[in-house]
Amino acid sequence: MASITQAMHYRESLLKYADKHGVLRASAKYNEKLPNIYRWRSAWRESGHSIESLRGKSTRPHCHPSQHTLEELTLIRNLRRRNPNIGLTDLWLRLRERGYTCTVKGLSGALKALRMPTCPRSSPSPTCKPKPYEQMKYPGQRIQMDVKYVPKECLSPKLLEAAPYTKFFQYAAIDEYSRLRILEGYDEHDTYASALFLRQAMSFYESHSIEVECVQVDNGTEWTKRLMANDDANLSLFELTAKQLNVRVRYIKPHTPKHNGKVERSHREDQKLFYSELLRLRRPFGDLTDLKKRLKRHQNKTNRRSMRPLGYLSPLDYLKKSG
Repeated sequence: MASITQAMHYRESLLKYADKHGVLRASAKYNEKLPNIYRWRSAWRESGHSIESLRGKSTRPHCHPSQHTLEELTLIRNLRRRNPNIGLTDLWLRLRERGYTCTVKGLSGALKALRMPTCPRSSPSPTCKPKPYEQMKYPGQRIQMDVKYVPKECLSPKLLEAAPYTKFFQYAAIDEYSRLRILEGYDEHDTYASALFLRQAMSFYESHSIEVECVQVDNGTEWTKRLMANDDANLSLFELTAKQLNVRVRYIKPHTPKHNGKVERSHREDQKLFYSELLRLRRPFGDLTDLKKRLKRHQNKTNRRSMRPLGYLSPLDYLKKSG
């Protein structure tokens, strides 16, 4: 049974006062309109002065001028059943062609009332299955390369005052098998800097007895011109350098940085562990030489850092273990 509310006690007190002193004085004392008092008193007397008769009634309307008719609900139900994978707007447009007059919001409410999905997710095609990740079997089988802008906040005010348009870039290469990586800083972001970095990376991995077979990059202009030039034989300096070094270049699908996920993740870790720390300690780079020097220290530190994918071994220890 519902509890007695304070409003019901208030109305009962008002009616008792009205029986004793009159409706007009009760209206003035309680600041209530006369029609409300007469309505409450009528219900109260008919129920034998029961306080339950003073409970508030629902003000919800019984109908609405734009309420869906039975025909419209049937049309919505049938059209959704025949087209289970189309979106809400497409469904609304098809309904309008059949005389439907309500809004998209009204259609959404009707679908919810009918317990039908507003924007169902279509199941993936059985012929379009994602490719499983290709695990590397030995060091150097494939390395990922990418470039990252050095945050401008990490450059010293003196450097920016002398050369306001100075920009530094961090090139990174990471071996997919061992996660061993090399970092280098440049003040250019072009195919010439990329070719220089490729030679540095090859020399670095050779010093760790790793023969690089494949380099994976995105489709940026610092690596290739294949999305700009009509002639496939028009190679960039980076591609020509890779050809001279007998290294195969593999390009990821455009606009899918997740396919270069290891080097992208390493950029994120650099931002968190290196650049953010420099900002916190207020130790900006004074020049390009300073950037290169600190990147080398950070590179050596991370190559000795334990990693969960390597069984909590560092990349250098993992290389020694794998033989």
